[in-house]
Amino acid sequence: MAAGTSNYWEDLRKQARQLENELDLKLVSFSKLCTSYSHGSARDGRRDSSDTTPLLNGSSQDRMFETMAIEIEQLLARLTGVNDKMAEYTNSAGVPSLNAALMHTLQRHRDILQDYTHEFHKTKANFVAIRERENLMGSVRKDIESYKSGSGVNNRRTELFLKEHDHLRNSDRLIEETISIAMATKENMTSQRGMLKSIHSKMNTLANRFPAVNSLIQRINLRKRRDSLILGGVIGICTILLLLYAFH
Repeated sequence: MAAGTSNYWEDLRKQARQLENELDLKLVSFSKLCTSYSHGSARDGRRDSSDTTPLLNGSSQDRMFETMAIEIEQLLARLTGVNDKMAEYTNSAGVPSLNAALMHTLQRHRDILQDYTHEFHKTKANFVAIRERENLMGSVRKDIESYKSGSGVNNRRTELFLKEHDHLRNSDRLIEETISIAMATKENMTSQRGMLKSIHSKMNTLANRFPAVNSLIQRINLRKRRDSLILGGVIGICTILLLLYAFH
């Protein structure tokens, strides 16, 4: 009886180790498939941005992913069943002296099963996230291409509106600069006029005291008036030319 139960336990352990080895190989291949899928999708997106075919139905990698996922799930289910049988065996009344050692072995197989299950779900979730992202990017590329291939007249009108907007904005900026220059010139001329009034007042006082200098002061005043008229004319012409250039 003891030999029969021992053989049963060893058979369960062999099945567990065999399934664990198969799962290890499958999970490595599964992880490589997901990595190659990510890199391949990125290269396809750069090579042909207009390719918006759904990845799930049109890619052999997707079909391979589904097949490998089913196989791994089946192996996990079989390994779970073997672990359950090993648990039932350790709880049987026929092996009380070996119960601690058997429980240690069973716990090790359970930890391996838990690690494989976690790794499988993590890899599968990453693959699904990459696939959804690629589908979304394909949809965005399709919308962009549709917009680019839209009505040429509308695109032309949009370009003309943008150019006109830029021209008006530049004209407004130029007008503001012209107004700023004119205001600065006005303030400067006001300051100079105050200085000239002060000088003129002093000259009149000096002329009243010295009549011989009166004729010289008058000539100086006439030259100042002429210079003022010339300066005013130049400023006016420059302002008109700037305004004409701004609205050209």
